[in-house]
Amino acid sequence: MARIQSDTLKKLLRRALNTRGEEIGCETCFESLDRFVELELDGKDAAQAYPLIQYHLELCTGCADEYQALLAALNELQDGAAPDSAS
Repeated sequence: MARIQSDTLKKLLRRALNTRGEEIGCETCFESLDRFVELELDGKDAAQAYPLIQYHLELCTGCADEYQALLAALNELQDGAAPDSAS
C-alpha cells in the first residue's frame, strides 16, 4: 500500500478543515476569473467583490495557476498597449 507524503496529507487536511458552508467549484471560479482579474487590473478590490473566488483561489492550486497565467497575460497586453512616451 502506498504511503501519503507528509506535504500532501497536510494540504488535504488543511482543505478539509477550511471548508465553508458556501463554496464554489473550479468551473464557477473559471467562469468568473476574467472579471476578477479585470477588477484587480483596474485597481479595485476583487477579493471584496468576489470573496468566494478569492477563497477558492487560496485553496485550489489549479485555479490559482490559471489566475496567475491570466493576470500575467493581461499585464503584458496592457504594458504592450501603453503609449510610447518617446513618441
